[in-house]
Amino acid sequence: MSDRQGSTAWVRWYVLITMSVIYTINIADRYVMSTVLEPIRIELHLSDGGVAFLTGVSLALFYVTLGLPISWLADRTSRRNILAASLVAWSVMTALCGLSRTYLQLLGARIGVGVGEAGGTPPANAIIADHFPASRRPMAMAVFALGAPVGAWLGADVAGAVARAEGWRSAFLVLGLPGALVGLLVLFTIREPRRGQLDLSSGEATPTFPDTLRYLFRQKACLHVMMGGALSAFWGWGLMWFTPTYLQRAYDLDVGQAGAILGPIHLIAGSAASLATAFLLARRAYSDPRRVLSLLAIVTAAATLPSVLVYGTHSLAVAKVMLWLFIPAIYFYLGPAMALVQNLAPPKMRAMFIAISLAIANIFNLIIAPQGVGWFSDALAGAQGPNAKSLRLALLVLAPSGFWAAWHYWAARREVVAEQRAAVGYL
Repeated sequence: MSDRQGSTAWVRWYVLITMSVIYTINIADRYVMSTVLEPIRIELHLSDGGVAFLTGVSLALFYVTLGLPISWLADRTSRRNILAASLVAWSVMTALCGLSRTYLQLLGARIGVGVGEAGGTPPANAIIADHFPASRRPMAMAVFALGAPVGAWLGADVAGAVARAEGWRSAFLVLGLPGALVGLLVLFTIREPRRGQLDLSSGEATPTFPDTLRYLFRQKACLHVMMGGALSAFWGWGLMWFTPTYLQRAYDLDVGQAGAILGPIHLIAGSAASLATAFLLARRAYSDPRRVLSLLAIVTAAATLPSVLVYGTHSLAVAKVMLWLFIPAIYFYLGPAMALVQNLAPPKMRAMFIAISLAIANIFNLIIAPQGVGWFSDALAGAQGPNAKSLRLALLVLAPSGFWAAWHYWAARREVVAEQRAAVGYL
């Protein structure tokens, strides 16, 4: 079985699984910082706001700034080459985080991770889109998104165990270096597919950046999907940024114990959510994007309540149960939301659409959420310095934002069918 460009099913699935491995490395390299946040803060004598800037905002500023021009280039040149080079770059810079001895060295390495990651997900998404037709992209992107829970498990459980045994710097070395080898694998085993080869509406002219923005701002459903995805990241990943630190403070745990609580939830519940999403979206009924959006809205709204209870309770046992209910939802939306954006973008605008979507999401979940929580925690703590109570209250302010994300998914249902037909030619 092959597509009209001669790509076999084996090749398509090899590409998809490789892209998922890259996403796993991306999330692991990012999440390890969250796991060891408290040891870094203590060693460098930082406030919650200060450590949020060092570890989250510094990465996001360069990720967001460079993501758009790199994706513009990816829509015009070899996506494979950009992806391979970016993977090697951010993996090496992650390892350099582990070699850092001062604030400025860690800041420089963290900036380097952001520069490298800017060329990761958009080219990977665009490559997948040229191996699967529009009706199969939600399923394919759900498989791709399976890399997120596996990566978070590596960044939580494995990194936590390494940090407890060998110190926080060793965790970066263990998770950073393998990515460079995968980058070489991408370069030598994956071919660049022809853009739009599986779409009825592909177009010949390469759009300019202003053309892309003009087209995007006419797409009401796409803007709602982007905002829904951004707010899901703001809510879910924003909360998770400080959750390892919160567990350590609130329940007197060390970095390894907190990682051991969160790691299995990411791996088991997160993977189950991603696999369940892939199974559901492979069904013919979910070729209708309105059904996908309804599912996203319902699941996100339902998971918001346990996300509030995680930080509202003073019982570790109750918090663990609520985490098992909440954490799967931060994976459930990833594949469908990325696939919807792909299907609402003309083929030669896909990398840029994904980059814009990721830019918005990362502004929310790597700048506004951690910095806002950090500053608010510092303000509540006052002169006594950051503590469990101040961080608990700051996280409780953020938790209800899941309802806001759900509203955007529901609002996108009205225009999504017409916009998808205009972008790719069919449902």
